[in-house]
Amino acid sequence: MSHDQPPAPRRRTATPDKPPTLVDVARVAGVSPITVSRTLNQPEIVRPALREKVFRAVRKVGYVPAMMTAGIHEERNRLVSILVPTVANSIFSDTVQALIDTLTEANYQALIGLTNYSAEREEQLLDAILRRRPDGIVLTGTLHTEASRVRLSRSGIPIVECWDLAKKPLDMLVGFSHEAVGQAVADYLLGKGYRRFAAVTLDDPRGHRRYASLAATLHKHGIENIPTVVLPPPATVQLGCAGLGQLLDRGERFDVVVCSSDTLAHGVMEEATERGLSVPGHLAVMGFGDLSTAAHLHPALSSVAINGSEIGTRAAQALLQRLERPDEDSARVRVDTGFRLIERQST
Repeated sequence: MSHDQPPAPRRRTATPDKPPTLVDVARVAGVSPITVSRTLNQPEIVRPALREKVFRAVRKVGYVPAMMTAGIHEERNRLVSILVPTVANSIFSDTVQALIDTLTEANYQALIGLTNYSAEREEQLLDAILRRRPDGIVLTGTLHTEASRVRLSRSGIPIVECWDLAKKPLDMLVGFSHEAVGQAVADYLLGKGYRRFAAVTLDDPRGHRRYASLAATLHKHGIENIPTVVLPPPATVQLGCAGLGQLLDRGERFDVVVCSSDTLAHGVMEEATERGLSVPGHLAVMGFGDLSTAAHLHPALSSVAINGSEIGTRAAQALLQRLERPDEDSARVRVDTGFRLIERQST
């Protein structure tokens, strides 16, 4: 046998019980472990094609390079990472505050990252977060890239996905059904006699799911055409104004506008007033989130109330139970916090 062709190493497969190693990455990439190490620690000195090859292998096997090589598993960082779409409006603030309050009482610190409603941005943040080996991770929603799902599932770090429900969560789950919200909103508005619907929504996967459920319910009642404007995040009042403006400028006909957030709904109401349209006389408006301002708008805004504080508290408690009492069975934590439809003057 030639000396420059050593025997192929025995094939190793990473499992959830055995996190993937640098050798696993090297095998998948077809390079030496030294090359993998150099690429991860000094990527600027590695050829771009080779660098991408190694990073692709890292994502495939779910390898998590640690910032520290000694003592990392013996001593906790007492750090929990929280990823939320935005802090530009307060729809997630109750959840974040309750998380931080509960974790602080247990002497854990929180590190917050903003995903801007993007699974790709979440993947980038997780790359940095996993290197720090936090004790726990809280994610908003259940939509992640395949690379994120692989790395998280093999990280050995307790994870809570919140603000959503799913049949196959990564780990623990605390939230509510967006499909149920969409159906409930449709049923409520149909019951009020509305038949011509329009929608103003953010380009947000959870908002899209609520809209799809709303549309499916309306379809069962013979309502097919729903003029819709999809807007880039984050939600602002000005964006809501622009959304209604687009619908009206296109000559669409509708008698109720369903919005993916109260902030957008506020803007829709402002634009309606600016154009001489009364709410709910000329058009009704439905929001989502039941922000603190909803009840104080004129007219007061109908909305869907989400118990953000309960979501945050229950998510933190689930993490703490896993961290402080790992022998107890917390693997099946599935909490449905539900929602409430709040009827006010706008509908």
